[in-house]
Amino acid sequence: MAALDGLRILDMTQYEAGTSATQALAWLGADVVKVESVDGGDPGRGPAGNAEYFVIWNSNKKSVAIDLKSPAGRQLLLDMVPHYDVFVENYGPGVIEKLDIGYDVMRSVKPDIIHARLKGFGLTGPWADFKCYDMVAQSAAGAFSITGEPDGPPMRPGPTTGDAGTGVQMALAISAAYVQKLKTGKGQLIELSMQEAMTYYLRTSTSRGSYGERAAERSGNGVLPTMSLYPCAGGGMNDYVFVMAVTPRMWESLCHAMDRSHLLSDPRFASAQDRLAHHAELKEEIGAWTKAHDKYEAMRLLCEGGVPASAVLDTKDLYTNPHLVERGFIHELEHPEVGPIRLLGWPARMSESEVPITAAPIHGADTRSVLADDLSLAGDALDKLVAAGIIKAA
Repeated sequence: MAALDGLRILDMTQYEAGTSATQALAWLGADVVKVESVDGGDPGRGPAGNAEYFVIWNSNKKSVAIDLKSPAGRQLLLDMVPHYDVFVENYGPGVIEKLDIGYDVMRSVKPDIIHARLKGFGLTGPWADFKCYDMVAQSAAGAFSITGEPDGPPMRPGPTTGDAGTGVQMALAISAAYVQKLKTGKGQLIELSMQEAMTYYLRTSTSRGSYGERAAERSGNGVLPTMSLYPCAGGGMNDYVFVMAVTPRMWESLCHAMDRSHLLSDPRFASAQDRLAHHAELKEEIGAWTKAHDKYEAMRLLCEGGVPASAVLDTKDLYTNPHLVERGFIHELEHPEVGPIRLLGWPARMSESEVPITAAPIHGADTRSVLADDLSLAGDALDKLVAAGIIKAA
């Protein structure tokens, strides 16, 4: 069985932060019903309705489109609530309050509801009313300050951990709340701040700051020559290998892997301090070797020699990487509108839980079936709601 089989989630999320949380739960077996507006749905869908951004973040979900601004649409949602364990939202500040579907309201119709709210800066504090997106959260959490060259300005990080990293934490909190509910019968309110969530991914960097006494410095692609990025043959924009020889034994392995054992007896490189003092000379030695190999060959030789290293894979490489392909991490699906697509999988592999990945839903694809199952609404009643613009059905 799927690990979260039986867990039902009303997903009123958009874009990525909350959406990544509910997708993670869906991949673990939860029944996730995405509640979208009738006029376009999740903004992440884009103008055409099935932008790649939306498709990769909304697999394994159902889509129900309801006009929550109308009294009838709001009531439909509240009528659905008793059939679910969890309600999740990551709308902007004040939106849920304006729609009057907060925790107290939902708890009145479903006393054991788990009501999960994901906000940029939380529900309290002087920044609570500020709007937030991924990079805003990353900037507010310190991620920009540790990214970039030591003598350059702060830089925008590449991964969207402000959104997806927060989403995974929300999925964990919901799972924990569900376990607690199974034991106590009680639901609860979950609040998660993107700013606070992002700081979790900076804990290693904050450990270089004397418990908040000073700011961690930027280190670019690596200050130590044995822990740095090196160019490889080919000369392309991603033809690089990252080397991370962190121990004295790995330094020895690095020299042997490069067939440069003479460096071990070179007084310039005798200790870690010496290697740092002669940073430029050692970088030249290592770089001359990496430039003679393509990035995959350099990685193979280093790794087989006991040196942690990796070729710099770009986002296209991921879909054809032999290692990921052999492990079944790349999934080929048929989307009803987009056609054949490939998706990266869910990293956690569980011996007693398996959930096949399914394509993201078309806007309103499941409105009729979900309302029929949850509220026993017949065809004529659903037709009237569609005609009145209260719901949208694909």
